[in-house]
Amino acid sequence: QLHFVESGGGLVQPGGSLRLSCAASGVTLDYYAIGWFRQAPGKEREGVSCIQSTDGSTYYADSVKGRFTISRDNAKNTVYLQMNSLNPEDTAVYYCAAPPGRGLGLCPTMVPYEYDHWGQGTQVTVSS
Repeated sequence: QLHFVESGGGLVQPGGSLRLSCAASGVTLDYYAIGWFRQAPGKEREGVSCIQSTDGSTYYADSVKGRFTISRDNAKNTVYLQMNSLNPEDTAVYYCAAPPGRGLGLCPTMVPYEYDHWGQGTQVTVSS
């Protein structure tokens, strides 16, 4: 079964950058679309970005467009989220996940219930 381990979070000042990693095990990541989500205290989990396996197309929430970049390295079975120009509103636990079942190589609507195989998450804190 597919398992994810998120890493790369930490404390960063506003305007800083972090690169998150989502390492997969259990199956090859080549055929999975992978989404990044985040959940801030007291907030609903929200979609951040998704990358398809079929054509490499990427999708971003409006709040992160132009600042975040999702990428994948299939040889390392890892998906990354490069986060630049971070602001305090980006503070959250960040998770990666994949859509199960048919169409797993395509990004569905970026809502949490469309995804499965959640990792433990990695904390990102943006504060001065």
